[in-house]
Amino acid sequence: MEYRKGSHTIYDIKYHFVWVTNYRYKVLGRPIAERLRALIRQGCEAMGIAIVKGSVCKDHVHLLLSCPTNLAPSKIAQYLKGRSSKLIQDEFPELKKRYWGQHLWATGYFCATAGAVTEETIKQYIENQSKSNINDVFKIED
Repeated sequence: MEYRKGSHTIYDIKYHFVWVTNYRYKVLGRPIAERLRALIRQGCEAMGIAIVKGSVCKDHVHLLLSCPTNLAPSKIAQYLKGRSSKLIQDEFPELKKRYWGQHLWATGYFCATAGAVTEETIKQYIENQSKSNINDVFKIED
């Protein structure tokens, strides 16, 4: 596991994002997909996000992103989806015809956290910090 560092933080925050094209139209063919990949890479770089793994499919995008602590998942999705939708439609007029309402992406997205440590491991680590046998979910250490 490789931790990332900020000016006052050391972190490992990864999110798995998935979003789909509006109406699940299979419009992300080769030239569009290649440009979309480049736009997502640019957007991630601008926000300090590292792409761990990604895939552009015909009707959806999968990304595993390592993100800074100051970025909420909702802001990441909003930025990447909004920026890519506008720029990709400007470059490919056939998309503007199909999505006349300017909405390339369907509303919403999937997001889940991913990490190297399970929730149970963290619970055990916190539990073992105490020498007392008090079984409380939120303890005070002496």
